[in-house]
Amino acid sequence: MVSGKKFIYAKAFNGQPTIENFRLEEFQLPDTVKDGEVLFKAEYLSVDPYMRPYMARYPEGVLMIGEQVARVLKSAHPKYPEGSLVCGKFGWATHTLIKPDEKDFSTLFPLPDLKGQPTSYGLGVLGMPGNTAYFGLLEICKPKEGETVVVTGAAGAVGSVVGQIAKIKGCKVIGFAGSQEKCDYLVKDLGFDYAFNYKTDDIKESLKKAAPKGVDCYFDNVGGEISSKIIGHMNLYGRISVCGAISAYNSKNVTLELAPILQPSMVFQQLKMEGFVVTRWADRWFEGIQQNLKWIAEGKLKYTETVTEGFLNMPQAFFDMLNGKNTGKAIVKV
Repeated sequence: MVSGKKFIYAKAFNGQPTIENFRLEEFQLPDTVKDGEVLFKAEYLSVDPYMRPYMARYPEGVLMIGEQVARVLKSAHPKYPEGSLVCGKFGWATHTLIKPDEKDFSTLFPLPDLKGQPTSYGLGVLGMPGNTAYFGLLEICKPKEGETVVVTGAAGAVGSVVGQIAKIKGCKVIGFAGSQEKCDYLVKDLGFDYAFNYKTDDIKESLKKAAPKGVDCYFDNVGGEISSKIIGHMNLYGRISVCGAISAYNSKNVTLELAPILQPSMVFQQLKMEGFVVTRWADRWFEGIQQNLKWIAEGKLKYTETVTEGFLNMPQAFFDMLNGKNTGKAIVKV
């Protein structure tokens, strides 16, 4: 038998998540597989902002959701040879036994050749967050050379890639992040033109300074008042890609989260605003990965990870990520 551990969603979130929301359990799996089955062992697990609001869809007592890079321990399936690596939405568990043919594309796929890049990148720039940046920016905002692009949550797994892709496309890029250290990283290391600390800098004055002619594209990771102010500074026919609303994820009552009204800016500037979930482009998934990989090889795209050691520290890594303590992708190494 194989011994594993998993975290159960023990208590529904109400405001800021705490350790009381999770329960650690041990389990046993057979060390042999039947026809069509594969036994996986997690090597890296992801913690992402989306997990916080998505769990409202699930009842208490289920396995906590999430993606991982896992290695095939035992296989009776030709597509998943023993020793190979996969990306799978296996949740917060050290081991998983499934029949892959019963899973859809967006749930499980062999990790592509990352050309020598860390395998953990399959959870970041060469995985879901990288594709979120790639498709969310290029398919919705459609930035043109010389335009001004603003991104919030700019030092995170998605935002940091969004800004760099916008620079590759010849745009001026302005980022908002939660510390001066992160702002310095965005400008000095990633090549952003400007970066502002939303906790200490005046949003409107920052935009007047960095974008005196207005904003053409806004990649929104956070929602809330800051987004209203950015949208109010947009140019005619501006485009807004809505990826998330991190500012309200830990609220005890999201319906009470108020922000300045958007409609006047939307109407008079004739803006386009569109939300998305990245699996919309599941049929083009490897296009995004291969393009981001090419940009990394060319030195045009840089990436950072915040790594937490040990499966038992999954909840703490999750809390830290929600509180903005990570730069780049937050992952857990088993």
